[in-house]
Amino acid sequence: MTDTATTGTVSFGYEDVAPDEKTARVGGVFSSVAKNYDLMNDAMSGGMHRLWKDRFVRRVQPQEGQQILDMAGGTGDIAFRLAASGASVTVADINPAMLEVGMERAAKRGIDGLVWTEANAETLTFPDRFFDAYTIAFGIRNVTDIPKALREAHRVLRRGGRFFCLEFSTTTWPGFKEVYDGYSHKMVPKLGQLLAQDADSYRYLIESIRRFPDMPTFKGMIADAGFVRTKAEPILGGLVAIHSGWKI
Repeated sequence: MTDTATTGTVSFGYEDVAPDEKTARVGGVFSSVAKNYDLMNDAMSGGMHRLWKDRFVRRVQPQEGQQILDMAGGTGDIAFRLAASGASVTVADINPAMLEVGMERAAKRGIDGLVWTEANAETLTFPDRFFDAYTIAFGIRNVTDIPKALREAHRVLRRGGRFFCLEFSTTTWPGFKEVYDGYSHKMVPKLGQLLAQDADSYRYLIESIRRFPDMPTFKGMIADAGFVRTKAEPILGGLVAIHSGWKI
């Protein structure tokens, strides 16, 4: 991950670009893949993302009456799971195409009561101390200014509220990293081209994983934003991780 403060650039896959350019280009990627969201995640995880999301929501422990913000959750994958508990869920995403897919999916499933809003994780319009929990799944690595987004997450949470993030990371299992790197770099773009006629977007998504901070570094970033009792729970040795922290 490139340090904006010292270079004026941020990472877009393996490229270093201006922050505004990254925001625009990430928007293009997700407008392109919105209709094939499940396909994208299946390609990158071998279908295991569904189990990881179930595990993630179990860690959140949503409860009836809670207010939960699901950031970068446009297609509803996490929100649908959260809402099953009776919690009030606001789904926020910077990309209207992703939100459109989510609303269509919710209508087909007969899921009512979700609030859908277009929002930038770095500049939320929600009031201070409004939510009981903040969730973001496979979205934080695409944010242009991650520390700013983490500070915003802290701001909108009530005291006692919790931050939860599900994201690809770096596995520490010997041998497995090399196997997954080979699969992801060589096969995922080919699958993207074959199944969605879009190799470039899938290539970016894989590259963005490689540029994302490792578990200790990202855990430190969450603490720097003001959260305490931060935790990183590795899955598959850290290929994916659930990060969490408390606001006190």
